[in-house]
Amino acid sequence: MKPKLVVFTGAGISAESGIKTFRDSGGLWEEYDINDVATPQAWDRNKELVLDFYNKRRKQVLESQPNDAHFALVELESKYDVHIITQNIDDLHERAGSKKVLHLHGEIIKSRSTVDPSLIYKIKGSEIKLGEKCEKGSQLRPHIVWFGEMVPQMETAYIIAEKADIFIVVGTSMAVYPAAGLIDYIPNDIPKYLVDPSDVKVNGVSNLKIIKEKASSGLSKLAKELMGEKTSKAL
Repeated sequence: MKPKLVVFTGAGISAESGIKTFRDSGGLWEEYDINDVATPQAWDRNKELVLDFYNKRRKQVLESQPNDAHFALVELESKYDVHIITQNIDDLHERAGSKKVLHLHGEIIKSRSTVDPSLIYKIKGSEIKLGEKCEKGSQLRPHIVWFGEMVPQMETAYIIAEKADIFIVVGTSMAVYPAAGLIDYIPNDIPKYLVDPSDVKVNGVSNLKIIKEKASSGLSKLAKELMGEKTSKAL
């Protein structure tokens, strides 16, 4: 039985593929106020504006490609039972080849019913148009967890995290809750790694090794170490 490796990923792993976050300068979020495009109230006020915003984000995702960090996690599957819990709404993990991916904040390439959350559809092309409806006759919305909404997959994420033999955090500021609290569910004696070039504040976490590099280089080196390969530079 393979050891269980749980990886918690955030925007930093996709940034190297060209996908901007709302914290980045020059990103799509600079053109919009979060309250106008990423809340249930925004949807109620102006569905067309919200759809336009996510159509632009979706086009950006579809034009992007997985990077070395995504592929490093796929390579680890030969030795570990890899479970990825991601805050990202893109499908780069899946396109790289990762088999077990849990999206906490939804998936940009899917739409869902506004009256029945269980009705989820793969989007054909890059757009959801005003007037496109689910089988129950309601307007389709992006399959995204907006600010102010519950995170339906959070309990599942906690269960996965509690059973980890190794835990890796990569590309997240650990500032968005409830997802940021995931590390608190990892047993104290389990090896933990944090891959991020910035100073991420993580207090009171035992057995934590910090790799202060970008996701692509840091994860590639860590993957080699976990696979038992020698690296040219010590982590």
